[in-house]
Amino acid sequence: MVAEPEQRWLTNDELSAWRAFMRLAQRLPASLEAQLQRDARLSFLEYYVLAHLSEQPDRRARMSELAALANTELSRLSHLIGRLEKRGFACREPDPGNGRYTQAILTDAGFAHLESVAPGHVERVRELFADPLTPAELRTLRRIADKVLARVDDQAE
Repeated sequence: MVAEPEQRWLTNDELSAWRAFMRLAQRLPASLEAQLQRDARLSFLEYYVLAHLSEQPDRRARMSELAALANTELSRLSHLIGRLEKRGFACREPDPGNGRYTQAILTDAGFAHLESVAPGHVERVRELFADPLTPAELRTLRRIADKVLARVDDQAE
């Protein structure tokens, strides 16, 4: 007979850290979303996708790559890009390298809108996230995030 492993409960310190992290994971994006909605009429995810497109060669990326980056399903991303298309911020075209794929493209109007709202968003990120931490704390947080994300990615495979 195989003995079942004993249940591993979180210690008080682990539970306290977990709860603090979960509050942060819920409240920080909500606060950033509120700022983006107020100042740019964009959701946090819309801004994130536009910002990513702005950093790509020719301001374009495959929809499948954007979906993976945004951690969302392709159908949800398609609706998001559709909303951005209605505002003139993005468009879609077949991938010239492989017509089986579709690329999302940041338009000039989308780039201009992003340029106009980015300073306010960056200031809000700085105010809520970067300014309260020392450079050493930011480096530690980066190492912690990388370590946890590596474990998450390993478990997903």
